[in-house]
Amino acid sequence: MTDELGRLDSALRATSPRPSEPARERAVAAAMEAFDRHHQGIPGGARRKGQVPKRGTSWMRRLAMPISRPSLAIAGVAGFALLAGLVIHLTSVAPPLSPDLVLAPASVDESEAGPGAAPFLERELSEAGAAGATTAPAEVEAVPSMAGDRVRLPPTSTGTEREHALARMRVEQAVEVREREAEERFAPGGGAFGGTASVPPAPQSTRKSAERARGLVVADSDVYPADAYREQGRDRFADFDSNPVKVVAEEPVSTFSIDVDTASYGFVRASLNNAVLPQKDAVRVEELVNYFPYEYPGPESRETPFAANVSLMPTPWNDFTRLMHIGIRGYALDTGGTAPRANLVFLVDTSGSMDAPDKLPLVVNSLKLLLGILAPEDTVAIVVYAGSAGTVLPPTPVAERGRILAALERLDAGGSTAGAEGVRQAYLLAERNFVEGGVNRVILATDGDFNVGITDLDELESFIARKRESGVFLSVLGFGMGNYNDALMQRLAQNGNGNAAYIDSLNEARKALVDEATSMLFPIAKDVKIQVEFNPAAVSEYRLIGYETRMLAREDFRNDRVDAGEIGSGHTVTAIYEVVPVGSGGERVAPLRYQLGEAAETDAEFGDELAFLKIRYKRPDADTSILITRAVTAADAFESVGAAPREARFAAAVAGFGQLLRGGRYTGDYGYDDVIALAQGARGEDPFGYRAEFLNLVRLAKSAAAMEPLRQ
Repeated sequence: MTDELGRLDSALRATSPRPSEPARERAVAAAMEAFDRHHQGIPGGARRKGQVPKRGTSWMRRLAMPISRPSLAIAGVAGFALLAGLVIHLTSVAPPLSPDLVLAPASVDESEAGPGAAPFLERELSEAGAAGATTAPAEVEAVPSMAGDRVRLPPTSTGTEREHALARMRVEQAVEVREREAEERFAPGGGAFGGTASVPPAPQSTRKSAERARGLVVADSDVYPADAYREQGRDRFADFDSNPVKVVAEEPVSTFSIDVDTASYGFVRASLNNAVLPQKDAVRVEELVNYFPYEYPGPESRETPFAANVSLMPTPWNDFTRLMHIGIRGYALDTGGTAPRANLVFLVDTSGSMDAPDKLPLVVNSLKLLLGILAPEDTVAIVVYAGSAGTVLPPTPVAERGRILAALERLDAGGSTAGAEGVRQAYLLAERNFVEGGVNRVILATDGDFNVGITDLDELESFIARKRESGVFLSVLGFGMGNYNDALMQRLAQNGNGNAAYIDSLNEARKALVDEATSMLFPIAKDVKIQVEFNPAAVSEYRLIGYETRMLAREDFRNDRVDAGEIGSGHTVTAIYEVVPVGSGGERVAPLRYQLGEAAETDAEFGDELAFLKIRYKRPDADTSILITRAVTAADAFESVGAAPREARFAAAVAGFGQLLRGGRYTGDYGYDDVIALAQGARGEDPFGYRAEFLNLVRLAKSAAAMEPLRQ
């Protein structure tokens, strides 16, 4: 055994003899021939020297010729079958992309999303992108987000659609948290209220900021509507009944506060332009009548701030009654170089409900118009409120116009509505910058949707009533439809010694804030009350058309503690009574069985007097009222409608239209065509086209729908 191992070890260590050259060449030739025959596909031929073989060529050739390899053919067919089955399965689970839903990446502004939000957003978007393509199923499940919007999810709990929607919802919630934190930085004590006057960042629109920070542009109307924020059917108006017929023998005195507001006319116009009749309580007839300027004769001097003009004419809708038309024109101040300084605070609602083209953008452009007529030494401040309130611009001279415009341009809508806090801060700012002998006024621009903090009307009314004693007045500008709270704004304006207007276009903004700016900014009288006593010998019944929300008790007329309306420079005020002359046969109330008549004695004492008109007012800086009186006699009467003054005829046409919109309880067969005929004959020069517009509105009312259809 040992010898064999030794011989093996010696053989392994021995050197192999070198083959001869002819033997080597024969071995190489045999190897090449075998290679060509088995691997090159040429059984008996020479190797093709000019074709250099490449790696994998043999495998590709085998796949290309499956006939020669049956096993490979079978495997290929099986593979294709599996692939086709996989495609069919995927398409059945995930429907094709909807053209209505397009998700495109957009840049993320970390300053808007809030500090630290960018990494979170990037992670969420990465997870959403990794989940696969987004689809738009026919039926979806709604999941509420923090802002009250609803994120749409697929009906099943699996699939890339639901994962992507959930990721998007989480991103939106993160953005809204950042926005809420930004709004909380509006410290009420900041700015002009305590320390450094700074300009905090304006609150951003929830919808706009969420879309930008999500990095997604969503076109599906079910996920994010393309239209701007718009409510429907939530407009609120104070409920009231039309003034009833009064019997002179029982109630000979009528007392009311004057009303120079025009908000009702603006809302009626907006409704009719939408081909819908306004709701009954939205129509205040006196505001429709007082919307138009009238060419009444004015007072000769400022000592008597206004003059009263009275006329009697046949009633267009009742042959048995007469219209007693009272027209008051205020003294027009000469503001050329002598106007008092103005201290104005723009109080702007920037809550989410103002996110509509006819709301905040219109507010900004309207205030720009007002800014254009102010003097360089006047001051303007801007206070905004959404979830909280704060000063965007401290009192700034109008000479720094660029700074004021820049502050207006930064305003954006988003959040809830802490209106009461905004009102409080605006009054505080106006009081701190109070101008003795000047115009100190807060101008509130809102849709009236107060839903955070103090929302009780009585509490707000009490606060503003106390503040008017400080000399700071309040004017209210209403915007938008669908969520318009007229009831709140009317009460605020009435108690703030101001007026209320409804702005539905830039043309209306120009009328209210430019053409009639002196009337709004420069009051000539406050707490103006009217009282009419009818002579029972000449008048049996009467009815005041409009002013239902301005009625006062008889004893309030002489009580200087009772608040009433304000008249501005050059303002005109109109009041219309429908009266029934004694013996005309037009009485609506049946006489009492046991009533004693004293008409003969009264007639002998007062001759041809039909009524006695009394007006009380205070000067803007006074606390004691002044009385103006005038008797209404037969000399004020006109035998026909055509003979009556033009302004009285046009006012009667507007009053008739307002009553028709409220149901026409006392107008008989009088219709819209009759209104058009009467107004057309009393149109006059109409330099601004207001009366021509009125005629068009009456025509629209003829075909307007009774209720707005539900938007889908």
